[in-house]
Amino acid sequence: MNMLLGEGWQVKPAGGATGEAYIAEQGEQKLFLKRNSSPFLAVLSAEGIVPKLLWTKRLENGDVITAQRWIHGRELKAFEMKEGHVAQLLAKIHHSVELLDMFKRIGNEPLTPKIIIEDLQNSLKRNLFEEEDTVVERAMQYLEAYCDQVSQEHYVVCHCDINHNNWIISKNGDLYLIDWDGATVADPALDIGLLLYSYIPESEWEKWLSNYGLEMNENLRLRMHWYVVSQTISVMLWHIEREQTEEVNTWRDYLHSLIL
Repeated sequence: MNMLLGEGWQVKPAGGATGEAYIAEQGEQKLFLKRNSSPFLAVLSAEGIVPKLLWTKRLENGDVITAQRWIHGRELKAFEMKEGHVAQLLAKIHHSVELLDMFKRIGNEPLTPKIIIEDLQNSLKRNLFEEEDTVVERAMQYLEAYCDQVSQEHYVVCHCDINHNNWIISKNGDLYLIDWDGATVADPALDIGLLLYSYIPESEWEKWLSNYGLEMNENLRLRMHWYVVSQTISVMLWHIEREQTEEVNTWRDYLHSLIL
């Protein structure tokens, strides 16, 4: 990594699950480096969704290193997710034709409700419970029962991990959404539902959606709930695979509250 930058640069890991991100510093200069980042980073940068992409370099082994401008700022707090600029940036992402075109060009097929159910069924088979899990069984029955009602033709680029830690606000007030490794083409209700259920009191949903540019209706409410149920099962299975019993029980209790 140091060979790319020249003399005088100090490079250290930036943390994160993949271990492929780095911080490079030389004097007052600071860069965010990443190995094999999202192929659509240039589009995200051009639209101001992520910090500015400065350069891209390919290594002899085929790896691609990207450098982005370092943002002097902070992660959003959970309570700040209700603010209007969060809704507006998510709407900008969901309405980006350029971003959607890029995803389609690299062969990204829409994540439909039927595909989600199939993926969950396959994961459940790999993670057989010693005892029948009635909560998961009822949740899967719910997903199957409403699959056709939540299916639609309008798909957008969804981030799929709208945790407040992925929202960065600069000292100048510019807002960015980072960590696009799990993004896919899907129903915008996937992102919206996860955000509203996680951060916004239901009494404030209509206000938040107004900032996004949508009106609440029964179809949107159903789709959001459907995707939250499916994602909750997915997260629960992720913890089961890692034998994290306490987290599994926490997510099972939440799943139970969703399908009462």
